[in-house]
Amino acid sequence: MKERDFYDFFTMCRARAIMQSLEEDRYDGDVTTLATIEPDQVGFGIVRAKAPGIAAGAAVAEQVFRVIDPDIQIKQVVVDGAKVEDGDILLEAGGKVASLLVAERTALNFMQRMSGIATRTRMYVQKVAHTGTKILDTRKTAPGLRYFDKEAVKIGGGQNHRFGLFDMVLIKDNHVDAAGGIVPAIERVKSYLGEKGIAMKIEVEVRSIDELRQSVSAGPDIILLDNFSVDELSGAVGYARENAPGILLEVSGNVGLHNVAEIAEKGVDYISVGELTHSVQALDLSMSIRFA
Repeated sequence: MKERDFYDFFTMCRARAIMQSLEEDRYDGDVTTLATIEPDQVGFGIVRAKAPGIAAGAAVAEQVFRVIDPDIQIKQVVVDGAKVEDGDILLEAGGKVASLLVAERTALNFMQRMSGIATRTRMYVQKVAHTGTKILDTRKTAPGLRYFDKEAVKIGGGQNHRFGLFDMVLIKDNHVDAAGGIVPAIERVKSYLGEKGIAMKIEVEVRSIDELRQSVSAGPDIILLDNFSVDELSGAVGYARENAPGILLEVSGNVGLHNVAEIAEKGVDYISVGELTHSVQALDLSMSIRFA
């Protein structure tokens, strides 16, 4: 897929998710707002942090507000990626109060989830800052929210792994077993990509030193060391660097804040962390309205 196609695809994912989120919330109307708020009443919505963290999702929130009412005026007070403290203002929105109220929860939901992911990602990035290792996300995202989850990882200082099944080859254990082994699996992928004229990175997951040796002989671009203990990593990294210095090394499985620095210090290129997006603790945010 070409870069422009990616851009169009991501734009579509983002717009569709925002529309679906608004539709499931309001359906055929906000009954409470319709009953209590004058249609022309105006005011200002102020989004504040209620806990320290990393701000993310202001641009998404702005899009939410504008879908509800294109006339709403938005001011992003802090940029995505900035550290915020309890009480800090992240965003201000001015316009019809009814529009602000209809958009409020959906806008906050996106911002809270994205800020939570960015905050957690920043913790991991800081843990490995003294090394050359990069923190990656995974496909363990909330269905329908992958664009936002992965964008939040980038905002937090991490890097995106493959977006989906279509933009990179990742040969996992089930592929290996079904193909009859590491080498046959890699050879079949290389043959397929060549026949189709596709230029794409090939990554293979290995579960043991023996599979590592086999994968090195077959020449993938990246080797994923899955569920290796910290002690096992020393030997695995040493072998790979000596025998195939051009192959990048990624680690996944059993990674947490308690050991990510120790893993990075073994000299791997990447560490993928599923909990960044599969176990999100949202950053607490709220919106208050000041009436004109």
